[in-house]
Amino acid sequence: IEKFEKEAAELGKGSFKYAWVLDKLKAERERGITIDIALWKFETPRYFVTVIDAPGHRDFHQEHDHWYL
Repeated sequence: IEKFEKEAAELGKGSFKYAWVLDKLKAERERGITIDIALWKFETPRYFVTVIDAPGHRDFHQEHDHWYL
């Protein structure tokens, strides 16, 4: 997280440090929006967790409709 915090701060987007864990595309980081779907799976002693980051911005709404079918 410290790496993402530093990179985000350098671009004036310090509040996006957690979003950058899954937002890998340069355009996502520059614009501050999710463009491509991403997921991260991990488990704890009690749970299996999947974090899904999907576009919600209106510019990409048409693109992600087919991902859910």
